[in-house]
Amino acid sequence: MLAFSDANSSWEPPALRWLVARLGDPAVGYVCGQVRFLTSGGDNLEGAYWRYEMAVRELESGLGGVTGGNGAIYAVRREAYVPLGPSGSHDLSFPFELARRGYRSVYEPAARASEKMVPTLEGEFARKRRMMAGLWDIVVGERMAAPRGYGPLFAFQLASHRLLRYLTPLLHVIAFAANVALLGDGFLYTVTLVAQLALLAAALLARVLPLAPLRLARYYVTVTASIAAGLWDRLRRGPPGAWEKAEGTR
Repeated sequence: MLAFSDANSSWEPPALRWLVARLGDPAVGYVCGQVRFLTSGGDNLEGAYWRYEMAVRELESGLGGVTGGNGAIYAVRREAYVPLGPSGSHDLSFPFELARRGYRSVYEPAARASEKMVPTLEGEFARKRRMMAGLWDIVVGERMAAPRGYGPLFAFQLASHRLLRYLTPLLHVIAFAANVALLGDGFLYTVTLVAQLALLAAALLARVLPLAPLRLARYYVTVTASIAAGLWDRLRRGPPGAWEKAEGTR
């Protein structure tokens, strides 16, 4: 077994044993644990997102396998390990690469790690923007989006959890444009346009009125914008040459 961690992650003492136990199943090639973010009292809500994300991965793990891991705590069966290219990410590439080789990737919530969270939402935007700049080399260059080699269930999970998520900025633009074009064709389209504008207004208001629903709206809008910003950076500058640490996480 090969175990990996982020440089700023701390594992609970039994974590490694839990990872080893899951790899006792010869069908499992990759296992990721649960990461908990330690807040520093800033305005970043990444911890709330990750609680949701961990719940989704637990559901995925019981179906076709997880579609993404996390860098804080994970392990790979030694014979299943594959060297990745410069654009590769263990978190994102291993689950689909190993699925093509007949291995399952699973989530083990009892294997726990913790790490500091980026304190500000602006810092989180910069972190995700760097991540998303290299994302498209994985989706397109490493053929994550190519359907060949996956089972139907894992392919569905990959499309719904990963690919649709990465297309969210474009989907929002399409939904807004279609909504504007359909105004006058029924009351429903007025309601949906108001809902879209309300989300943007809530994100703006969160700067001066830090209520939980408004902060969640701001987090969602900011993270969604980081996907588009990352793609823009990739198109202008090419793939990122090195990983930069996020401010406040060491």
